[in-house]
Amino acid sequence: MSALVYRERPSASPPEGLLVLHHGRGADEHDLLTLADVLDPAQRLHVVTPRAPLQLPGSPGYHWYLVPRVGYPDPDTFDAARAQLAELHDELWQRTGIAPERTVLGGFSMGAVMSYAMGLSADRPAPGGVLAFSGFIPTAEHWQPDLAGRKAVRVFIAHGRRDQVIDVGFARAAAERLRDAGLPVDYHESDAAHHIDPREIPAAGAWLQDTLERRA
Repeated sequence: MSALVYRERPSASPPEGLLVLHHGRGADEHDLLTLADVLDPAQRLHVVTPRAPLQLPGSPGYHWYLVPRVGYPDPDTFDAARAQLAELHDELWQRTGIAPERTVLGGFSMGAVMSYAMGLSADRPAPGGVLAFSGFIPTAEHWQPDLAGRKAVRVFIAHGRRDQVIDVGFARAAAERLRDAGLPVDYHESDAAHHIDPREIPAAGAWLQDTLERRA
């Protein structure tokens, strides 16, 4: 069993898909439950929000990996987080009976990075989509994205031009890289800083619904 703590929000009726939301740096498993409610107000989806495995001295909340430099996760902690998320995702697919292709992996900031990592890994099942708020495709030892094998994975990217934590250039580079590889990308920029811009929620919710309807 996965060692990760997580919260679940069941669907109101038999689930039409699975949404796994990975929180950002210094938050916890409660942080994105409200996002799930606005992305999926009809509660059509089974939602899971895991807690990252790391606690750091003097830093609140939980972390997916150490950050020696933005864009370049520490390899050891990054690999450990991927392994623990792989166990959790596999358990969820088995327990709920919801297939990977009817799953969207999403997150904010560091959680968006983990969503890219899990959704684009060659050794992992391809999800229906990746929902990335204010993140980047990581550059890490031992890991490369399998873009050639992920052309059916839909990607939603939203990022703020005033983001002083993760520069918007990371989002632009991700969108270009994914599009060049043939993945369908829905890209949004706003004047937001490092947070999920509420103005992007309607588009993200519509993309989420469309993505899972295509996999029904």
